Amino acid sequence: MAATKSPFIVDAEWLQDKLGTPGMSIVDASWYLPAQKRDAKAEYEAGHIPGAVFFDQDMIVDRQSDLPHTLPFPEEFARMVGAMGIATDDTIVVYDGPGVFSAPRVWWMFRVMGAHNVVLLDGGLDRWNREGRPMTSEVTKVAPNVFNVDFDAEKVALFDDVKNVVADQSAQIADARPAGRFAGTDPEPREGVRSGHMPGAVSMPASMLSEDGSLLAPEELRRTLEQAGLDLSKPVVTSCGSGVTAAIISLALQSVGHDQNRLYDGSWTEWGGRDDTLVETGKA
Repeated sequence: MAATKSPFIVDAEWLQDKLGTPGMSIVDASWYLPAQKRDAKAEYEAGHIPGAVFFDQDMIVDRQSDLPHTLPFPEEFARMVGAMGIATDDTIVVYDGPGVFSAPRVWWMFRVMGAHNVVLLDGGLDRWNREGRPMTSEVTKVAPNVFNVDFDAEKVALFDDVKNVVADQSAQIADARPAGRFAGTDPEPREGVRSGHMPGAVSMPASMLSEDGSLLAPEELRRTLEQAGLDLSKPVVTSCGSGVTAAIISLALQSVGHDQNRLYDGSWTEWGGRDDTLVETGKA
């Protein structure tokens, strides 16, 4: 596989050469913040990479949770992605619009659920389009498949886990939100959620881990993570607003060989939305 930079990234030329290959699933994981005023599903229907299926990050969730983007139960995830024609042992290529925004969350979800050959498209759909590569608006025909789930609970941090980490500092917390929200100088976009950060957390804005739609090279990732204040010899819990961009830090950590990381699924929406949690403001 012609991986570029991170071992979890493939380039557009590689993917174009592989279009139509049996055992490959292409997943459009585009998702946008309300302020971006973009409809990911409508954009997919208007044009997508041939063979791609749409992964709706607002629907493939735990629907019993009152938090956004909560990881679905493993059996439900297996049912939904199996209906999309995806098998556990497929080569799963995930992409989004800008390249490194919402796709890492779906990359992380597939890996947590037991798929091991999951990669991201370098540059995303925006670069694919700029380069004039094949697009289609035709409905992707899929045959239902069996996704044999093998859930890795060690990669998921729940509220009590994070509460313990804050109390005993047994791991570092890396917060992917913009610096202003972390510091408490900018408001949270969700009503009823306080601004600020968990005590002891490190500010690691996800936007600093990519450039022009590409994840930074491993040596640059390592330098950026360490400059933010992370000790890569110790465990890390990643967090963000609702669990989407935290996965960019997870991807960066895995790309530099750091395997002792978990993603806080409830993230700041849960922590900052409660009245029984400690919240600090100011820089880390």
